[in-house]
Order: sequence, then structure tokens, then C-alpha cells
Amino acid sequence: MRCPALLRWLRGAFRTCCVCAALCVVPAAGCGTTVDSLGHDRPRESDDLRPLSGPDEYPNALRDVLGLTDEEIADRLDASFDQLFYGDPENEAIYVEVGDDQAYIEDVYHGDVRTEGIGYGMLIAVQLDKRDEFDRLWRYTKSELEFTSGPGEGYFLSKCDAWNGPVPCADPFGQQQIAMALLLAHGRWGSDTGSIDYGADALSVLEVMRYKEEQNGGVVDGVTNTFDTSTKLAFDFPHVASSKLTRPSNEMPAYYELWAQATGDPFWYEAAASAREYWKRVAHPTTGLTPVRAYFDGSPVLGADFFGSESYRTQLNMAIDHLWFGTEPWLVEHADRLLAFFSGQGIDKYVASYTLDGKAMVGGQMAALVTVNGVTGLVATTEERAAFIEAAWNEELQVGDARYYPGLLHLVALLTLSGQFRVY
Repeated sequence: MRCPALLRWLRGAFRTCCVCAALCVVPAAGCGTTVDSLGHDRPRESDDLRPLSGPDEYPNALRDVLGLTDEEIADRLDASFDQLFYGDPENEAIYVEVGDDQAYIEDVYHGDVRTEGIGYGMLIAVQLDKRDEFDRLWRYTKSELEFTSGPGEGYFLSKCDAWNGPVPCADPFGQQQIAMALLLAHGRWGSDTGSIDYGADALSVLEVMRYKEEQNGGVVDGVTNTFDTSTKLAFDFPHVASSKLTRPSNEMPAYYELWAQATGDPFWYEAAASAREYWKRVAHPTTGLTPVRAYFDGSPVLGADFFGSESYRTQLNMAIDHLWFGTEPWLVEHADRLLAFFSGQGIDKYVASYTLDGKAMVGGQMAALVTVNGVTGLVATTEERAAFIEAAWNEELQVGDARYYPGLLHLVALLTLSGQFRVY
């Protein structure tokens, strides 16, 4: 079953049953207001958005550490994008066009579509000025993935990995990537020069994450906001069953800083500060490794209490926070700690998954971790950083059935390492 047909089936299944209480979001109806409970005026149109402000400079480690030329870097980025988006559809590409004006990113290993991939794909497209690809991905998301009725209205259908395999879910990770991509598109291309109002759509996604319970008149069928109103942390999933836990990779303080800038809502500044403190609680003090899932107090969730592939996203989030805002010295110390651990394992020998105290769990090195460790090297100050950056540059773009996740992280890593993952 190819992805469009599979998604139609999943949507129907998702409307009628809850596959896993902690993951399920039942579809929805609701309406927002213009002023929140604290009296904060909420922007509702693109014209209400304030401009985003990032750093004055973006370090280019590929040029300044490895000595590569701008031409070499540009050629590599172009080749990687072309392969991942327009290469051999059976062995290289994960971008699939649908009809005249839509496209999705396929997790070819599982044969499904995830908002993680859509969100990363949209971010890659806006950073590389690929407006047609961006618009196609967003049109598909609105047409095929968005719940348009029921208590989950405005959330997007995805697939998430659970103990019993991939299950339907509304994934906060992908929802946040999509919101950030839309805001960057608004800043880069404007919202009045094409058929898509990026700013208005970004506001709609932010509104759902922030005010879902208000829109529904309370918690309906277990559906919650994406963010806990007390701790300001993003939930594991927007459902009461995950009301006390999250994934460290769901916390994206750099994004929240920009959302606060754009909307003027102080909640997002508080969420950024909370996320940074949470990372300090959840990271192992010796290895620096972070678990797949953990409770709000930082204690790991049994069964997800290990460093695995989802943890790689946490390292990317940390690096982007440092590169865009640089307000937390701990992130540099943490990057040094992580690279010291992986260097101690052997830069060509460390494996894909570990217990939090550093015992190897899964043999073999994973390309996604190699590229993410290169980005960590951009933040670190240790002598080993250059070797990790070089390893990321030398890592070939993966082909075959497992190309989806390492391919996306590969492109995001190259953009970040070359100073081209920017605020617009």
C-alpha cells in the first residue's frame, strides 16, 4: 500500500479507535479567541507578526575548520538535495510528488508519512530557497494530514514509534518543525506574494499547540494542549496519558525564542527557559547522553531510558539553540562532554545506541549520529571537534530502505555546519 492510500486508511482508523491512549488524538472542532486568559492580545493575521531576529553571524565550520571552499560546500549541498529529493525513487529519493501541486516525504523503511519528515523537509526547503518544494509539502500536509473536525482539529496525523511498533499519533516534534518552517517562510518569501499565507498558517499551528484545550472548552476525549501550562514543557504527545512526560527532542528553545519575538507572547520565552533547564536535568552528568523519553523531573521513562535514534534530534536542537542565541554556557560544556564520550569510544567505533551511563546497546555506527555529532562539534571547544566535523563531511548520503532519517539529518547537519541554517 503506497503512502496516500495508507494515510487515508490510517485517518479512518484514527477517527474510530484509539490505538494507544498515550498516542491517540481524536479529530476535532473548535474556535479560538483573540485574547488569552491573562489578557494577552493574540495575533491572528500575518500583518500582526513581528519580524524575527537571529544572530549577527553564522559560523561556517566547513570553511573555517576544514578549509573547504564556498564552491565545494555549495556543490555538496546541491548534490545532497538533488539526491534526496529527485534521485532514484527506489534507492535515493524520499520526496514524492502527488498530482499537480503536492508532495510528501516518505519514510521508506516503514512505508509511511511522518510530520517529522514533512517538517524537516520544509525547513530544508526554506533554507535552500526551494519555494515550490516547500509549498507542495505544505499543501499535502493541509490536504491529507490535518484533522479538520473533532477535538484534535488543527493537529496533524503522523506515525510515531512505540513499544509495539509505529502507531498513528499527533507528534509534537513534527508540529513544531512545521510551525517554525512556516514562520521562516513568512520571513524569507513574504506572505502576500503567492497562493499561501505562510504567516497566517504559522499562527494557526501555534494557536492549536498553545490553546487546544481553550478551543475545545476543556480536555475532550483526552486531547490536550501541546505544552503543559505549569512547566511550559512540550508533552510527549498532546493527550492526558502523557501529562507528566516528554521527549527531550520535543523541547526546542531556539524556536520558542523566535515564536515569542513573532507573537509578543511571553509564554514562549518562559517555555525556552524551561526547556533549557530541563535539558540540564535530563542529560547524564558524565556521558552527556539523553534518553528517548523522560518525566518532567528529568527521570527517564522505563523502556525509553536509553540513548537512541530520537536522541540525536536533541543534539541538533541544542546546537541550533546555541548557534542562534548562545545564552546558555552549559550547552558548550555539554557538547564537550558528549564528544569526550564518543571520542573515548573511538571516533570510528562508537555505536548507534547506549545506556545513559555509556554501555553499548546496538552494534554498528549510524550515519545520522555521525552527522549530528559533527554539528555538536560546531558548539564544542575541545580539540576533538575538528575530527567530528570532518567525519560528518565525509559521511556519504545513505541510500536504500533506511535512507529517510539519516538523509534528513544529513542535510540539516550540512546546512548548520556551513552557516546556512538561518533565521529569516
